[in-house]
This record gives sequence, structure tokens and C-alpha cells, in this order.
Amino acid sequence: MSQEAIPFSVANYSEPVAQTSSGGALNDAPLLDAYSQAVVGTAERLSPSVVKIDVAQAGKARSGEPRERQGGGSGFVFTPDGLILTNSHVVHEATRIQVSFADGRRFPASTIGDDPATDLAVVRVDIPNNDAPGLVVAPLGDSQKLRVGQLAIAIGNPYGFQYTVTAGVVSALGRSLRSYSGRMIDDVIQTDASLNPGNSGGPLVTSDGQVVGVNTATIMGAQGLCFAIGINTAKFVAGRLLQEGRIRRSYIGVEAQTTPLHRRLVRFYNLPQETGVVVISVTAGSPGQKAGLREGDVIVALDGKPVAGVDDLHRLLTDARVGISSVLAVLRWTERLELPIVPEESQ
Repeated sequence: MSQEAIPFSVANYSEPVAQTSSGGALNDAPLLDAYSQAVVGTAERLSPSVVKIDVAQAGKARSGEPRERQGGGSGFVFTPDGLILTNSHVVHEATRIQVSFADGRRFPASTIGDDPATDLAVVRVDIPNNDAPGLVVAPLGDSQKLRVGQLAIAIGNPYGFQYTVTAGVVSALGRSLRSYSGRMIDDVIQTDASLNPGNSGGPLVTSDGQVVGVNTATIMGAQGLCFAIGINTAKFVAGRLLQEGRIRRSYIGVEAQTTPLHRRLVRFYNLPQETGVVVISVTAGSPGQKAGLREGDVIVALDGKPVAGVDDLHRLLTDARVGISSVLAVLRWTERLELPIVPEESQ
């Protein structure tokens, strides 16, 4: 070692550590106060958009006689004319819906459409022209830009007069969750912002007040875990529900999630995106299996259109592709393959 070299010692790393006036550790109060202000400010801005949804559904008593079931959840306003995003399981097969705002006013509502496959639904509030409540619209963000460790705030309105808030961080991205319809929901956001009873359907929000997800479920026995459908998926689903009232999809039969691509592969194949869709499993007898897809393949394009994530793949697998021969571009290890595939209609 030369004379100019600095020898390793604990002393070399002790100087930057800040001390309080009493000689103790660094005071975390300013950091905690900034965290509190971010949560409080976001909750106050978004809470007027969050609503309670009360639902009546047809059912049967144990004797077999018809009996009305009561249920509900939360939702949030995303257009000025009173359209609300919520969970499909909150309003599915509802015979009567009532929406309550934070100011205490209540209005009847009707379902525009619901999609059990993604557990998303769009509801319209029936507001008299002379009694508009001055709706506050929740701004929609971009779930593709989320990062693990980012602050996440879950807001709900289980009581109709007072919103509830839990905060935590995005603990994982690209999760898969089985919806109540039995279909796998891909690219789900996992957070440790606990979901209170009645908060299902409410927004998952970042510290800058942007909605990045629709809270959908908790896992029984896994304390503190909350899952949300990415808002990019919700935008697509809501648009189709507004157009047709339902989602008719093509289906290739894979479970998948978004994954980063190695930079060498991106440069070598001149790919427009640095992410793709990795195949986790392939359903037996599905179009994907017939096409030769394998676990570990990374889908990067469909019919020449880039696939940077699961949301992109969902948007491309529309009803227009049912029964139509298409080409999947996949990376298998370092080799790029083009696999002919004929999507089928999702049941």
C-alpha cells in the first residue's frame, strides 16, 4: 500500500453521522413530519372523490325463499359527469345501488358495466340537474411508473360520511391475483397499506395525489397485505365498458408479468422498450401451448406492435383478434423467435 492510500477504519466513516445537541442519534422528526404532511395532504385532496357504495343483490334464504342481500364497498369519481370506478365484486348483479358522498348526500346509481376478469366496474351516479354536488374528480396517474418502495396511500369510504386512510409503501409489482371469477389478474400492485373493511374499490394514491390503482383484495392470513389493480388497466377496462358495457377479449392462455430486459438484448434486437412480458405458466390446450410458448419466454411484440408490459398485452388482445392468425415475437434466452398464434375468445 502506498503512503497516500487511506487505510480502512471505522473512524473514516464516523464523521458524516449527524448528532443531536444531546449527543444522541440523528433526529428523525423532520422526516416523519414530511411523511405525515404528504399523507394528510393527499388524503384531504382525494377524499371528496371517494364514495361509499351500498348494494342490494337478489339472494335466497336457507328455506329457498327469495331474500335480498346487502353489501357494498368504496369507489371514486373519475369524470365530472359522475362516473365512478369500483370493484366488480362490489356491484356485480346488483338490483339496487346507492352512492354516498363525504358531504352526506346520497344518490341512486346504476352499473354501466363490470368486468369480473379484472374485478373492475364503472358506475354512473344519477344526479338531478338541480342538485349537482360539485363532484371532485380524482386525477388518474400512470401505474407503469411505480417503483418498489414508493409511498402508497389507500383511501376508502366505508361509512359514507368519513373517509379512512392507511399508508405504506409499494412492496411488490407484477403480482398475479386470482379474481373471484377464477381468472388470473396480472400485473397487480402489492402494498403494505392495510385495506380496511369496506375500502375495496377505493383508490390507491401516490404522495402527489395521483391515483395509481383500484384497491381490490387482501389475502386472508397475510396481515397487512393489500392488492390493487393498476390504473393503466383500469383506464382501458373503463373505456371498453363505456363503449360496449362489457369486455370481449381474445385469449392466449398464459400467466405472465412485466419484466425488465437485459440492455444487451435491447440493443442487439433494437427493441423500442426496455421491458417485456415473461411467461410464468402456459395453460394446457390453450392457444399459447399450441403456438409453442414456454415458461420463461419473454413476449416483446404482437403482430409487430411492442409489448412493454402486461397492460400492453391486454390492450392488444381485443375481440378483433379472436380467431385471427397473429405473430408473437418472443425472446427465448438470447434468441428471438416469431411464433404464429390464433387467439380464442375468453370465456
